[in-house]
Amino acid sequence: MRRVTLKANGVRHELELEPRELLVYVLRERLGLTGTNVGCDTSSCGACTVLVNDEAVKSCTMLGVQADGMEITTIEGLATNGQLHPVQQAFHDHHALQCGYCTPGMVLAAVSLISSGEATDEAAIREGLEGNLCRCTGYHNIVKAVAAAAGVS
Repeated sequence: MRRVTLKANGVRHELELEPRELLVYVLRERLGLTGTNVGCDTSSCGACTVLVNDEAVKSCTMLGVQADGMEITTIEGLATNGQLHPVQQAFHDHHALQCGYCTPGMVLAAVSLISSGEATDEAAIREGLEGNLCRCTGYHNIVKAVAAAAGVS
């Protein structure tokens, strides 16, 4: 076991973790942040995407002990005082979801893409989101939502 201190959605946590525990399971099972979904366990789908120090990371590819000293944002940490984050609002406004399973990871990937300045046009948005799979939507409205949130046409 190893002692780890991390911040999840602004809340400091001290945890005793086994070195082999994946961050996705630390978030879901230890911290109760079940908005982070497990989709494939192979890093192919992106359903488990979270922000680690403001960078999009597939949490099934990171060990919990690697998050020691880091700040993690999950889908539960985006809204502020009952107000949706602009990317969440854009997903709502542009009907960019269907079943919703991929949505938390897709939203967090989009937040990272926009904050890094890489969401410059439709092609860049599509390329930036290529590691996040959606089996329902066909991506058209997701791209429209990200473009709207990024202020690009």
